[in-house]
Amino acid sequence: MGGGSGILGNRDIEGTRKASLARKRKWLKRRERWLVLLGVVLHAVYMLSIFDIYFKTPIVHGMDPVKPRFDAPAKRLVLLVADGLRADKFFEPDSEGNYRAPFLRNVIKTQGRWGVSHARPPTESRPGHVSIIAGFYEDPSAVTKGWKANPVEFDSVFNQSRHTFAFGSPDIVPIFCSALPHSTWKSYPHEFEDFATDASFLDEWSFNQFESLLNRSKDDAKLKELLQRDNLVVFLHLLGCDSNGHAHRPFSSIYLNNVKVVDNIAARVYNLMEDYFKDNHTAYVFTADHGMSDKGSHGDGHPSNTDTPLVVWGAGVEYPKPMSSSNHSDRGYRFVDEHMHDAPTPTEWGLHGLERADVNQADIAPLMSTLLGLPCPVNSVGSLPLEYVNLNEAAEVEAVLANTKQILNQFLQKSHIKQSNSLSFKPFKPLAQYSSILDQIEDLISGKNYKAAMKLAENLRSLALQGLHYFQTYDWLRLMTVISLGYIGWMINLVLHVLQSYTSLPGNLFSRKEVAAYQKNETRKVISVCVKVCGYLLMGVSSILLLFERSPPLYHAYTAMTYFLWTQIFSEYQFIIALWKQLHGRRVDYVLKILGTCAVSVFLLEFLVNSFTERKLYTWYFLVVGLVGSLYLLKAIPWRSGIPIFVWAACWFLSIFTLMPAEIPDNNNLVLGSGVMIVIIGIVAMWLDLHAEGNKYWLSICNHERKKSKFPVLFLLQALLVGLSSVMVSLSTSHRTQNQKLHALHQVINWFLAGFSMVLPLFSENSLLSRLTSIFLGFAPAFLLLSIGYEAVFYGGLALVLMTWILFENTLLHVRKVKRSSSSTKNLEDHVHELDDRYLQLSDVRIPLIFMVLFNVAFFGTGNFASIASFEISSVYRFITIFSPFLMSALLIFKLFIPFMLVICAFSAITKMNRLPRLGCYFLVILFSDVMTIHFFFLVRNTGSWMEIGNSISHFGIMSAQVVFVLLLFALTNIYTKDIYISSVHPSSQKAM
Repeated sequence: MGGGSGILGNRDIEGTRKASLARKRKWLKRRERWLVLLGVVLHAVYMLSIFDIYFKTPIVHGMDPVKPRFDAPAKRLVLLVADGLRADKFFEPDSEGNYRAPFLRNVIKTQGRWGVSHARPPTESRPGHVSIIAGFYEDPSAVTKGWKANPVEFDSVFNQSRHTFAFGSPDIVPIFCSALPHSTWKSYPHEFEDFATDASFLDEWSFNQFESLLNRSKDDAKLKELLQRDNLVVFLHLLGCDSNGHAHRPFSSIYLNNVKVVDNIAARVYNLMEDYFKDNHTAYVFTADHGMSDKGSHGDGHPSNTDTPLVVWGAGVEYPKPMSSSNHSDRGYRFVDEHMHDAPTPTEWGLHGLERADVNQADIAPLMSTLLGLPCPVNSVGSLPLEYVNLNEAAEVEAVLANTKQILNQFLQKSHIKQSNSLSFKPFKPLAQYSSILDQIEDLISGKNYKAAMKLAENLRSLALQGLHYFQTYDWLRLMTVISLGYIGWMINLVLHVLQSYTSLPGNLFSRKEVAAYQKNETRKVISVCVKVCGYLLMGVSSILLLFERSPPLYHAYTAMTYFLWTQIFSEYQFIIALWKQLHGRRVDYVLKILGTCAVSVFLLEFLVNSFTERKLYTWYFLVVGLVGSLYLLKAIPWRSGIPIFVWAACWFLSIFTLMPAEIPDNNNLVLGSGVMIVIIGIVAMWLDLHAEGNKYWLSICNHERKKSKFPVLFLLQALLVGLSSVMVSLSTSHRTQNQKLHALHQVINWFLAGFSMVLPLFSENSLLSRLTSIFLGFAPAFLLLSIGYEAVFYGGLALVLMTWILFENTLLHVRKVKRSSSSTKNLEDHVHELDDRYLQLSDVRIPLIFMVLFNVAFFGTGNFASIASFEISSVYRFITIFSPFLMSALLIFKLFIPFMLVICAFSAITKMNRLPRLGCYFLVILFSDVMTIHFFFLVRNTGSWMEIGNSISHFGIMSAQVVFVLLLFALTNIYTKDIYISSVHPSSQKAM
């Protein structure tokens, strides 16, 4: 009876234990589901924060224009903008010593002033024209509209004019004139912008439209009367240089000839105006919106893109001056393109005897306003360049004062808006007494002390510009603090979850009775509830304060998320205190080990951050890792195993690819050779899988038990499909190079090969090496058919390195088993997790870190999303030739995903081999990703070229999206890896882990 009771009692205990484990599994699954959901929401919300911090519009409304108190020197103004004209190509002579712009050079020498206008990146047509005509630099909020449209309406010289006549490109003229009632404008059709032709005819079109306007006025009394009014602006947009520069490069004869064309048009416009009006009351401004790089592109901050010519002459413009004390005047302030401007004027320009007056591009708008006697555009941040105006001393002071008041009004409006929406307002202290400074200036003008008034007005203008920047970045500190605390809170929550759910710490911190008491402790629960109530109250109070400040809805979301995360942390106070006591009681070497692991992790993550902009870092990484890894293995295991040499060779082979250009050149032979290499790798892997019984270091990953395969011909079929895909690559490419249409049969075969081959790995043997080899061969046909060059070789190289990772981990596992063979099984079982996986240990951090490196290598090995290589449309021609953007994009993205799939399959296999909880490792991957995300958060740029701005946003977005992206790939690859079987060398080894 006693024995029976004992058996029944054991059954009851076993049943209770199973029920307890089932409840724990259910609880853990539910908790992790909410944690993943929280991570998705948090990263989506925080990703939007960059638009509230970095990309808020600087434009404000509600200011009154400041009418200048002097007589306008000019009745009308002609603005000629030669799109894409470089300063050096304009000023320098040609190969025969003749200058390309004889008319404008004569103007420089006899009639007006000249200099270089410095554009601020992004050096593109829209922002350049906005700077010239409206006086402010690119509205950063335009990033939300792809830099194409005006996100916020703004004022311009055209708005302030009585009437504007504009002719030119459909991409530029409508920006300023489409909604302007007092304008007459016309643009040519987009079809005219054909890169295959000489685009100088576009410049002639603009001139012809203007000439036709003047001719029509002879028969149109109303038009003639309008032309005789004052405050008129004529704008001719000359696109020829830009189009010819893109198509033929700025050193081409077509581009250089176009410089002569725009000079000729400037001469004809001048003659037309002077013959028509005959009153010497016309001012002329000739400039460019940006330059052109040697490669025929623009956008960045290189001097070839930022330096543009500026020539001003006519009514109200100062006459040429001989060179004074310096080579050229920079008026003592810093230019927006941030280059050195104290270099002498190049001798070949032939202008070293004349004073040069450089300006910031936005300074042209107040210059044009001053010449016409108009208020400066209310959104302008340009400073009037006095070197260009010919006014008496009193009028000069009034012009600068009007310019200063206009900028000051923007500052005051921003200050008013911020103060009316802030409970705790911090004013810009240097301008606290701005009204008294204005009174001083007025008193000095009344006393005709113009020099002192000018100095005071210029200082006030400088302070107003600083004040504008102060309010533009007013919320930066608060928002960045909230977002940073939110990310840190999220990472601490991840760490606490991993420690509580996937390590042995809870068992070490508390005994079983203490754990039960901890779970049932009513006091703890009450305190936890109080902490949460306090946190939610603070969250509510913050939301109310934000409502009073009329903050955007997303401000509430940022703050609420941060409060919620830190409330969750403080509610775990008892575990945190116990953890601190545990660390405090440990030996110093253990604490140093933790700190060392953290330091190495941060170093490696910072390495990955820098690799986003410098792919070559991976070359050094794999050279070092290949050498160090092979030396370590040589010390641990015999070299005859072949593993140390294999690790060294595979890592060094992969290091080559990040030295290659991101823009992949077509090389069909490499793709065909890659097919052969992939088959050879598959043959070697399958041979090892069946003949590794003599090598104990390979044994646990191989099918050494030699069970009969379910599908003995599966490998041969997969190798055949890889060979067929190589043949189809050759056939499809030959048809494309001969400009022949892709045969429908070839198209069907390509789709079949790619689709069918990806299903076959599901039927392969479930030993680790068999299954991974089958996955490698299964995705190879699709990758080969989507490859155009060396990226096909990269696929094989990446697979070899993934194999070295698996072999390295397997070797470490074997070495640990040998060391533990003398230890008792009981002690080792303490390290086994209750849910079948073993507990995570500090040394296991290496696995998520190596995964992060290889995941990024899969991304950057042959380029990235920002490179032409990733979106080389010829990659999809073997599947589709008719333009279909969605299908083509899907195929290109799928091509990028295939290397990721290999990395995650290897990662899953390693977690199985080490009996690690895969979700625990996933949370560590997200933790490390968010360390990088915070770094990229502070690297987001709202200045520079569009590519630089776009790349900084995409880097931040890519890391933010990994919480979803990696999880989806985990779920997808789980289809292939869930039933992988890890064989054991010794019967006791399963326990010994």
